[in-house]
Amino acid sequence: MTITTDVLVIGGGATGTGIARDLALRGIDITLAERDGLSAGTSGRSHGLLHSGARYAEADAEGALECLEENRILREIAGECIRETRGLFVQVAGDDPAYFDEKRAACEELGIPVDVVDGDDAREAVPGLDAAVERAMWVPDAVVLPSRLVAATAADAREHGARILTHAPVESMVLENERINSVSLGGAAETVVEPEYVVNATGPHAGTVAEMAGVTVEMRPTRGVMVSVEHAGLEPVLNRCRDPADGDIIVPHDDEVVLGTTSVPVDDPDEFERDEQEIERTIRECATMLPAVADAPRVRSWWGVRPLYEPDEAAHGGRGISRGFVQLDHAEDGVANFVSIVGGKLTTYRRMAESVSDLVADRLGVGDSSTTAERELIGASSASKLDTFVDEFGGRGPTDADLVGQDG
Repeated sequence: MTITTDVLVIGGGATGTGIARDLALRGIDITLAERDGLSAGTSGRSHGLLHSGARYAEADAEGALECLEENRILREIAGECIRETRGLFVQVAGDDPAYFDEKRAACEELGIPVDVVDGDDAREAVPGLDAAVERAMWVPDAVVLPSRLVAATAADAREHGARILTHAPVESMVLENERINSVSLGGAAETVVEPEYVVNATGPHAGTVAEMAGVTVEMRPTRGVMVSVEHAGLEPVLNRCRDPADGDIIVPHDDEVVLGTTSVPVDDPDEFERDEQEIERTIRECATMLPAVADAPRVRSWWGVRPLYEPDEAAHGGRGISRGFVQLDHAEDGVANFVSIVGGKLTTYRRMAESVSDLVADRLGVGDSSTTAERELIGASSASKLDTFVDEFGGRGPTDADLVGQDG
């Protein structure tokens, strides 16, 4: 069987499904291929924090503003994919107070809403917060359920004509006259796709997919561990107000909290060491904010792999820098109908998708602009409908395993 399509999107995470939706809404014929179920990679293995931009405010103003804008957009269009929680940056005894002041000033300058409270007020608002918390700062963080978000985005793309092929790994590409002429898919698909344009949205695997087209994309993937433990009743996301480090985020669910994370380079995004010491360190560090998590029963742990772009990391360096995205037009590398998108954050997936879609639409001669910021995702108002999409696309991931299927 052969599928002829305008655009083949490779990768079924948030960015890939976001691109499929954006282009389908412009009337472009789309085929999306994912080697596993949807959100099986980076998107579905995150800590599930919807950034307000506060984490990056003092280090990367542009990235922080992108987060703030996308945070507000997703609250409007993503419905039950988002949980309104707020976020609290806490300064613990021994943390540099100048860092807190710098972050607050940067947030205020950028228009990120902040409300500073002393330690007593913070503990009154968040029972169980450590006695060593000296002051805290409320920000508009939230929680995102990536399994629902990705599945709803894919369902919306399909509603507008896109083909969504899961368990369809790319096996090879054929190039003719400096263009990708065909792509062979294996697995459940067992088909050949003949596209006008190809988008590589495979996260940490972008380098491997690019090699099939004879293109080099230098990736620097890093692993990060997340740990879910039993703890009921936490309202806000807790952020340690210090330079980003291991174990500085606690994300609330219903009867659990997700503790994260670490950052360790890996050579292979599929095969890498899972170090128990990282789990213990993450729990220990998070307990400086919320002591009860130190002895709380552990429910599950998982590792995600960040799709970091090597040249960008080398240029900016440091864990405190916002994870921006990089769009690579491979026409400059001799493959006229191929683009890769790497880096970025779950919070900014829609913006990443819009950027790539603008390029692809231009190359295809389609003048329509993106409408994804104004259009609610299909089924967004119904948790049960969203969870049906998750199951249909095989998209359940560890990040929100305790929540998906429980609210509908």
